[in-house]
Amino acid sequence: MTHNPALARSSQPELLVLHSVRIQGMADDDAVAARFGLDEADTREILLDDEAYGWVRQAAFAGTAGWSMTDRGRAEDDRRLAEELRDAGARPVVERAHEAFGPLNARLLQACTDWQLRPEDGDRLTPNTHTDPEWDARVLGELAALDGELAPLVAELTSALARFEGYDTRFSAALGKARSGQGEWVAGTGIGSCHVVWMELHEDLISTLGIQRGA
Repeated sequence: MTHNPALARSSQPELLVLHSVRIQGMADDDAVAARFGLDEADTREILLDDEAYGWVRQAAFAGTAGWSMTDRGRAEDDRRLAEELRDAGARPVVERAHEAFGPLNARLLQACTDWQLRPEDGDRLTPNTHTDPEWDARVLGELAALDGELAPLVAELTSALARFEGYDTRFSAALGKARSGQGEWVAGTGIGSCHVVWMELHEDLISTLGIQRGA
């Protein structure tokens, strides 16, 4: 089935707000709105409605605070995603993308591990001190290769469901910062690093297909 990008399904703001909380894990009002380019005031209203329904709650963890999803919210998001997937006729597209994503995911996880650890003297858990330019260049090269493979995958997803737009450009932007010497953009948390963007896409794919993480 070939999808026309001009006919891609645009998600309702109510779905996007709830789903934004899910894929980010924990996010404040601004981050929830920014994830899909939503109006901040409208997002706040929807979040308060979702809180009243028991779908999200305000939480704090390790010095950060924001919205997180409840089990009821996850079930509601599952229901909405399944309905959207069915109505858009997009399941074959997302299933193909998920299948192609698997091998890329293994490579990404290995690259992020290699960025954080550099085994030596028989110790596999030796931290990477980033004093070996060849080692780091190899990791960045692998991330660049993944960047190239991510773009067509995201393009196909976006041709069916518009909300998948931007994962490739966000990954490219993070990689660009990493290659300019800002190493935290490879696997840092609290920023849109390569690893964070990738994990959001992974969560988006499996939740859209109704697959339990680890299944």
